[in-house]
Amino acid sequence: MNKGRVTVIDIAHAAGVSKSTVSLVLQGSSLVNEATRAKVNAVIRELGYVYNRGAANLRQAKSKIVGIVVNDLTNSFFAELAVGVDMVVQSAGYVQFLSNTGESIDRQREVVASMREHGISGLIVSPARGTEAADFKSLTNAGMPVVIVVRNIPGAKVSSLVSDNFAGASAAVEHLAGLGHRRIAFMGGFANTAVFAERLGGYRDALAKAAIAFDDDLVVATAPSRAGGVEAVGRAMLLAHKPTAAVCFNDAVAFGVCDGLRARRLEPGVDFAVVGFDDVIEAESAVPALTTVSVDPQGMGRRAAQLLLKQINSGKVEAEAIVSAVRLVVRQSCGAGLDITARRVVS
Repeated sequence: MNKGRVTVIDIAHAAGVSKSTVSLVLQGSSLVNEATRAKVNAVIRELGYVYNRGAANLRQAKSKIVGIVVNDLTNSFFAELAVGVDMVVQSAGYVQFLSNTGESIDRQREVVASMREHGISGLIVSPARGTEAADFKSLTNAGMPVVIVVRNIPGAKVSSLVSDNFAGASAAVEHLAGLGHRRIAFMGGFANTAVFAERLGGYRDALAKAAIAFDDDLVVATAPSRAGGVEAVGRAMLLAHKPTAAVCFNDAVAFGVCDGLRARRLEPGVDFAVVGFDDVIEAESAVPALTTVSVDPQGMGRRAAQLLLKQINSGKVEAEAIVSAVRLVVRQSCGAGLDITARRVVS
C-alpha cells in the first residue's frame, strides 16, 4: 500500500470493492447497500482517509461554495456585508470564499478566476473602480449566477443590489438645512464612481430645494476612508468661507472628519455638524454618536445572498435590479437638539 497519502484506490483494494463504489460511499449515494457501505467506512476509518471535498467539487464542476469579492475590506461596511451574506448561505448549507481587491481591477480578475477554478456556485461582488460590463461577460456566458452590490455596472447583464444613494444624500442635506446650516460641504469619495455621482446628485438637488447656492469649493473628493475624512476637513477649513456642516460619502469618512475637527479643537455636533452614510455598527457607539444615512450593511448582505441562492436553486440566471430604501438616523454628531444660536461659527 502507498506509504504516503491514502487514496481511493487504497481503500478499494483494502475493502475488496471497486474504486467507483468507494466514490459512491464518499458521496453518500443510496446506490450502495448498507453492508458494503459499512465495510468501506470501516476501512476509511482504519486507514485514516480524509475526503478532499474541494477536489471532488472541481471534478463535478459545482460546489456548495459562493464567492464574495469586495473592493475595500478595511471599511467595516464590507465586513458587515459579508456577515449578512454568511448568515444566509450558511443556513442553506453553503460556505463563502471572501476576497478583497483593494480597488484593483487586476486583482479582481485574478480572484474571480481563482474562485471559478475552485468551482464556486455563484458570485457576489462589489466591483473595483474601473470595472466594466465586459468583465462579467465570461461569467454570464458560462451561466454563472452573479449579484453586484453597492456599485452598479450598466450593461453588465447580471443582478444588482444597490442603495438609494440620491435619496439618502438628499435627506441628509435637507436635515442640515433644517437645522439652519447654509454652508454644507460634501466630503470624501472617489469622484469617478457611480456611487459618488448619485450621492452628489442628491446633495445638489437638496441644496437647490433649500434655495442654497451650490459651491464647487465645498465638494471635497478624497479616498472614502477615515484618512480621507481627515484630509477632506483639513482642505475645507482652508477656505475663506468655511462650511459649518458636512454630508460625508460614508461613515469611515465621517469618523475621519470628526478626528480632523478635534485636531483643530472643534467639537463635532457642537461646532460643526457631521452626517455619515452607511450606519455601520460603530456609528451608534461613537462619541458623539454619528448621525448617518442607514443602508443596513448586514441586511444588504442577506438580500444579496437570497438573490444569489434564488438563481442558483432555480438553475436560471435572470438579471434583477433592486434599489433598497434608506433612512436618516439622527443622533448627536449633527447637533440636532442644540440651539443654532449657541453654535460657535467657525472662522
